[in-house]
Parts: sequence; structure tokens; C-alpha cells
Amino acid sequence: MYTDPIADYLTRIRNGIMAGHDAVVIPASNMKARLSGILKQEGYIHSFKPVEHEGRKYLVLGLKYVKDHENVIHGLKRISTPGLRVYAGVKEIPEVNGGLGIAILSTPKGLLTGKDARKQNVGGEIIAHVW
Repeated sequence: MYTDPIADYLTRIRNGIMAGHDAVVIPASNMKARLSGILKQEGYIHSFKPVEHEGRKYLVLGLKYVKDHENVIHGLKRISTPGLRVYAGVKEIPEVNGGLGIAILSTPKGLLTGKDARKQNVGGEIIAHVW
């Protein structure tokens, strides 16, 4: 059993990319499905779909590569952990990699990218950075 499902989610994606896999299978949850939706919307993954196997729900993420099998995702970092929560107001939302990456926040309006949170004028818990 793992204590931080979001860190496990990010690690499975990171390991899949490093191994050159076309897809990774991750135990499903609503939060992971919303994270996957953001990654797909921002162009970091090719696809995701929920599947069920032997009564358990999983997400299958299609990893995205560009020419010569180069990864689209160069880095994933968990920011707020169960032991140390990190919050940011709308004015403190960080830019990731000089604006080339995204910050994913959990806000009162749901999971949003840093750019969307600024547009909607909300802050929240910084879940992860992706670049």
C-alpha cells in the first residue's frame, strides 16, 4: 500500500516514459482521472481511458512522444505532499520552466492549471508541476 496516490501516479508516468512504453496502467480514482484530463488537454499525453479488470478500476494512459521517440513530458514533480501541504494565492501561482510547463492546482473550482486559475482569479493547493 502506498500513502500518496498522486506521487504514485506521477512516478508511474515517469517510469513509463523512461522505459519507452506506449501506455501505462494506473489504479483509478476521480482525482487521477481529472489529472489525466488536464494532461491530455495540455498535450502531455495522447489519451486516457478507464478500464475495469477483475472488479478493479484502472486508467490506461497513452504516453505521447514526438519524432525519434522523444518524450513530450520532460519532468513531473509533486509539490504538495500529505506531510507538507503547499498553497498559493492567485498572485503567488508559480510559472513552471519560464512558462513552458504547467502548475496543476486543486482549487474551489476543481483542478485547474495555473493559467486557468489566474484567469478565474482563484488560488489553491499546488498539486504538481509538469514540463
